[in-house]
Amino acid sequence: MIAAGGETAYPHLFSPFKLAGFELRNRIVHASMSTRYVTAGKVTERLITYHRTRARGGASLLVTEPLNLLPRQRNPQKVMVLDETNREGLARWAAAVRAEGSHLLGQIQDPGRGRHQSGRSHDAIGPSPLPDDLSWTVPHALSTEEVLRLIKDFAHAAVILRDAGFSGVEISAGHGHLFHQFLAARSNQRQDQFGGDLSGRARLLTELCLALREACGEQFIIGVKLPGEDGMPDGIDLETAAAITREVHATGVPNYLTWCWGAHSHTLGWHLPDMHGPRAPFVERIASLAQSAPGVAIGALGLITDPNEGERFVRDGLADLVMLGRPLVTDPAWGLKAATGREAEIRYCVSCNTCWGAIVAGGLLACDNNPRVGLEDECDWQPAAASTRQRVAIVGAGPAGLEAAWVAAARGHEVVVWSASTEVGGKARIHAALPGGESLSSVYDYQKLRADFYGVRFELGVRATIAEILAFKPDQVVLATGSTPAWPSWLPEEWRDEEFFADIRTVAARFVGRKQRESGTAVIYDHDHTVFTYSTAELLTRFYDRVVIVTPREGVAAEEPLVNRQGIHQRLADRKIEVAPWHEMVFDEGLLEGRVTLREVRGLGECVIEDVTLLTHATPRFPNDALVVPLREAGVKVSMIGDAHAPRSLLVATAEGYRCAMAL
Repeated sequence: MIAAGGETAYPHLFSPFKLAGFELRNRIVHASMSTRYVTAGKVTERLITYHRTRARGGASLLVTEPLNLLPRQRNPQKVMVLDETNREGLARWAAAVRAEGSHLLGQIQDPGRGRHQSGRSHDAIGPSPLPDDLSWTVPHALSTEEVLRLIKDFAHAAVILRDAGFSGVEISAGHGHLFHQFLAARSNQRQDQFGGDLSGRARLLTELCLALREACGEQFIIGVKLPGEDGMPDGIDLETAAAITREVHATGVPNYLTWCWGAHSHTLGWHLPDMHGPRAPFVERIASLAQSAPGVAIGALGLITDPNEGERFVRDGLADLVMLGRPLVTDPAWGLKAATGREAEIRYCVSCNTCWGAIVAGGLLACDNNPRVGLEDECDWQPAAASTRQRVAIVGAGPAGLEAAWVAAARGHEVVVWSASTEVGGKARIHAALPGGESLSSVYDYQKLRADFYGVRFELGVRATIAEILAFKPDQVVLATGSTPAWPSWLPEEWRDEEFFADIRTVAARFVGRKQRESGTAVIYDHDHTVFTYSTAELLTRFYDRVVIVTPREGVAAEEPLVNRQGIHQRLADRKIEVAPWHEMVFDEGLLEGRVTLREVRGLGECVIEDVTLLTHATPRFPNDALVVPLREAGVKVSMIGDAHAPRSLLVATAEGYRCAMAL
């Protein structure tokens, strides 16, 4: 990391900053991200490694995932701070971050009634016995004595963290969690000192701030993440958020403030904005709210991915700190690379929310654009040289093939890549041209840049033949040839027509960049349920009078994380895209005349869509594996990765490309 005052293209982003007596070497903060690296409530080596790596990569301040800080908090996927057997682990965790010149903060949070997994929480607490807007969980309403005990217990746990070497804590008071529930009139109908007017509803938070400062002293960072807007009636709007800010500021306790958006409701997706909206959508509003807390450091938060953005926010006085969550999952060396003029080597966050989906589903933190999340040497990783140099032929230049190509070449292998397309990226390249898909280009752009750097030879616009592959005399052939959508079972093969019955990928590629409008109705038969289908539907609204999605399931977007699914449903509604759930297509002669018949799968009858001028299908895919048998018959060692092995996701494609190259 460039020292303070050294040359850098981002002098404001990499300027030092003092906070509660600690000097931060730059303005980069790792925002809280759940990892699922905790086992049975214990601090694990992988959890320590994850944070050490991001400190090494340039984050000067790191906020942990939510911790178990109360006697009642027993979630085994969160560190149990009160467990005596964790004391040594807590100390090693803080020391590992401090050894890299950074500081670790523990996050204080309780979900209260909030829940975004399936089902309801049976152990929830809250200010009032009112249902969660998303899960309909009704919490136990805390008594006044229980609220006071809560404050004491949080302060007691914070002392344990301080004594273990943590530099402070962050109170997570937004996102619809417990503190947010106390703050909002919608969820707080108490009549005691912790309810009523805004001062009463904010009292849990303000009293906790005061208790933390009294217990932990002045040289202890106390940050607060407040709710900005939650989009709910009787919830938090900007005016209320400013009033809450003034209440918290009046305590004189917080060393920094930031704000977050959304709640456990239909606005959950605001929590993690994707690329369907503007970049850094909250920063201007955060700067406005900051006026209610003069003299307190302010953190910019939300869809910030580029060092130029961070530099501008600090330079223009919009924020003092730049808080990054997903971007530091994708590339822990984000700061190191930016500081040393290596921005082109940053693996950029795609804002796809695969990471959120993975942890909510109970899996480990994962990333579409980083197959090495949480590994020991993850920061600024360079592949180690292979013991034996091999000739590697890769067929396919999508993300799976490109990942295998650059990693294999970096290990010293001679690599050639064939692709029938004249451009790299495969299906991801088409998706990147669809509404909301722009950031996907960073996946294959990075891979191609690294492949070129390590001398990979590309044969683009060339459909590889067996003879050409064998002429290369490969030691290993890697097939990353992707997959092809299946022909719909309800439509006879002899009716196949690339213009009228084209698959969803062909249609998406055809309409990207088109100017001329079409007439009539476009119908999409959806057996896919991923965002590609719905982005294509959005695109088609620019050309057709009516767009209808037909699916045999009860709804759409079943394969997408909830934070993405909410946005998909909202955009479908905004663009007046019709959805026909529980319907199958029926084959009849009317198809050629633009009449599509649908059968209700529950046996409740049929309906007809008239004036159909485009019928496309997003159906299950099958691997493009025609080269496998002849290559193996020729005695060549063949590996199949990505969709060529089995049709799956971008996450799997990059991971398999990486693993394949490392196994060579």
